[in-house]
Amino acid sequence: MRWGLPDFIQDVLPDEAARLEELRRRLLDAFREHGYRLVVPPLIEYLDALTTGAGQDLRLCTYQLVDQLSGRTMGVRADMTPQVTRIDSHLLNHAGVSRLCYCGSVLRTRPSSLTATREPLQLGAELYGHAGLEADIEVLRLLAEALRLADVPLVRFDIGHVGLFHALADSAGLNDAMREEAFSLLQSKDIPGLRALLADVNAAREAILALPELYGGVEMLDVAEARLPRMPQVGAALDELRQLAIELADLPLGFDLADLRGYHYHSGLVFAAYGGGAHAALAMGGRYDHVAENFGRARAATGFSLDFRELARCSPIPLLTGAILAPLEKDPALQDEISKLRKAGEIVIDALPGHENTWEGAGCDRQLVKRDGRWTAIAFHGE
Repeated sequence: MRWGLPDFIQDVLPDEAARLEELRRRLLDAFREHGYRLVVPPLIEYLDALTTGAGQDLRLCTYQLVDQLSGRTMGVRADMTPQVTRIDSHLLNHAGVSRLCYCGSVLRTRPSSLTATREPLQLGAELYGHAGLEADIEVLRLLAEALRLADVPLVRFDIGHVGLFHALADSAGLNDAMREEAFSLLQSKDIPGLRALLADVNAAREAILALPELYGGVEMLDVAEARLPRMPQVGAALDELRQLAIELADLPLGFDLADLRGYHYHSGLVFAAYGGGAHAALAMGGRYDHVAENFGRARAATGFSLDFRELARCSPIPLLTGAILAPLEKDPALQDEISKLRKAGEIVIDALPGHENTWEGAGCDRQLVKRDGRWTAIAFHGE
C-alpha cells in the first residue's frame, strides 16, 4: 500500500500524543528545576560527529546518506548523547559543571527488540565537568525522579562498571577485535561463546569468565573482590560500587558486573532502570569520560537517556479532559466565557456549521449552553 509505513515505524495518534506532551512537559520542567538546560541538536549531521568515539554498534544503527552540497557522508542521529557532548565541548565551552537535557526523535536501522520502534522519542539528561561519584549519584536520582513524575514504579536499577571489563581486557592482552567481541558476548551473557573466544588467553581469562556469574545485591561485591584479581582498577571500581550502594540505599539497586549495556562510549559506571511492567529497560546511562576528546576537549561526563514513548505507555497519567463545544454566536458574554475557559487550560472548539453528530468523535464531552442568562458547560449530549 502506498500509505503503509515501514516496519517498526508508527504514527503517534492524538491520545498518545497528548500523553507524551503532558509527560514531556513534566519531566523537562523538573530537569530545568535541577539546573539542566534544554538543547535541540539537529536531526542530521556529518557521520563522524555522530559516531566518533561511540563504537561500531552505534555506526551500524545509523542511517547514512551523502550530502548533496558537500559530498560528505551524513547520518540521521540514532542517539543524541554524542550530539549533546559536542554541544557542551565545542560550542558552549563552559569551564565548570554543565547540565544539559534534550528530547527528540532518533532513527535506527534496526529495532532493539521485536516490539520496539525504529524511531524512539529519546529524552535524557547529561552532566559534564565533574569526574566524581557525586555526579553519577545526581543523575541516578534525577532518573528516579523522572519515573516518579511519570507515576511509573521503579522496580530496580541494574548497576555495572565498564571499567572492570576494560581492566581485565587490558590484563588479558585482548586486541581491539577480541575486546569488541568479548564486550558483545558479555552483553548477551553468551558464556559458551565467551569461553571459546578466550580459549587461548591465559592472563585474566577466568576473571572475565566469572563476570556473568557476579550479580545480585551489594553483598555480591565482596564475592567479586574474592574472585577477581587484585588490580588497582578493579579495586577502585568495586569501591565505587560500594559507595554508590551506601549513598543510594533508599533505591532498589542490583549489581551485575557483566551488564555492559549501552554503546561502547561508556567508560565507567553503567546502569539500566526497570519499572512499570516493561520487559526491557526503560532507561540506560552511565559515565562516558572519553567521548568529548573526539571534539577536541577532554571532559568528564555522565547521564542517561530513555525511550520516552515506552515510558508514556507505562505511565497511568490520565489524559486531559475532553473538549468543550461552543456554538458559533456573536454574544459577547459567550466570547468572554470561552476566553476564561481557554485561559484556565480548557479546550474549547467552535461548532462549525454542517458537522452535526460528529463532535463527540472530535473529542467533545461537554458543551456550552445558555441557562438563566449565563453560559455554562454541561455534559455533551450530541446534536
